Amino acid sequence: MENVSIPGFAPPVCNDSVDFYSLTSVNGTHPNCIPPSGFYFYTDLYIILPVIYSVICAVGLTGNTAVIYVILKAPRMKTVTNMFILNLAIADDLFTLVLPINIAEHLLQYWPFGEVLCKVILSIDHYNIFSSIYFLTVMSIDRYLVVLATVSSKRMPYRTYRAAKIISLCVWILVILIVSPYTVFAGVYERPNDGRKSCVLSFPSPEGSWITTSRIYTLILGFAIPVSTICILYTMMLYKLRNMRLNSNAKALDKAKKKVTIMVFIVLAVCLFCWTPFHLSTIVALTTDLRNTPFLIGISYFITSLSYANSCLNPFLYAFLDDSFRKAFKKMSECRPA
Repeated sequence: MENVSIPGFAPPVCNDSVDFYSLTSVNGTHPNCIPPSGFYFYTDLYIILPVIYSVICAVGLTGNTAVIYVILKAPRMKTVTNMFILNLAIADDLFTLVLPINIAEHLLQYWPFGEVLCKVILSIDHYNIFSSIYFLTVMSIDRYLVVLATVSSKRMPYRTYRAAKIISLCVWILVILIVSPYTVFAGVYERPNDGRKSCVLSFPSPEGSWITTSRIYTLILGFAIPVSTICILYTMMLYKLRNMRLNSNAKALDKAKKKVTIMVFIVLAVCLFCWTPFHLSTIVALTTDLRNTPFLIGISYFITSLSYANSCLNPFLYAFLDDSFRKAFKKMSECRPA
């Protein structure tokens, strides 16, 4: 059986040949190549990684919880766009909640938490890949429809807060279905030579074909399709706005709609900046056979940390770009007399 572990931990250093994808992907690494503890101390990664992930966890949990609280409590924040932002924050919060368990496994260098929690943690790790980009895809579709309706001077009676709730639920169901194969293959693997346990994806024979399939599966469903959809939507959106400026003196979007569109675009750009290296590593793994070097290992950890960091950046983007969010948060954080 081929066994693949949690992302960002224990890169294979037991031989000269290394699978670059396994260093950076949520599908992790081969437990037969779990490095000795001296490797961590030699590279200082044993200490540095828990610190980085702890910062991501603390900042992400605080920021996304604040976003959830403001949107749920402030009446004026209950908009269609904010419903999608709420679900994006929930997905990020869910991921940051399990980071301490990943950190514990890294420090202990084995998995002590059992089979059920292993499946839960690996599933949530994979939710993090798909949920962010799918909610951003939905937000991009929503922005395109808003721009299209504004340019055509049409109303959108179907664009309601209730409809946004239903769409968000459908996105969650879709992501659960996409991630379900990884949940099935997740389990605790015990190495025969020393009994060390790892939380891994255990693929049946032929292992190589299963691993290649899982890479292509993640690349297509988690990156190629949603990003292509987003790029097409924004290209069409810019084309329509350009024609609107050429053919009419009217503004294509009013001030409020323009700000929301810009905010969604920037959140999307940051997401792609954080996740594109992760998915490019999949392409590298499918097309090359890299040798294991300290430099490559350093790159793998950087890519993993960058993808994790996306879960704590969005709240700051909302605070800087969304006046209504900033005002609602300030109002709700003010001390009120009893």
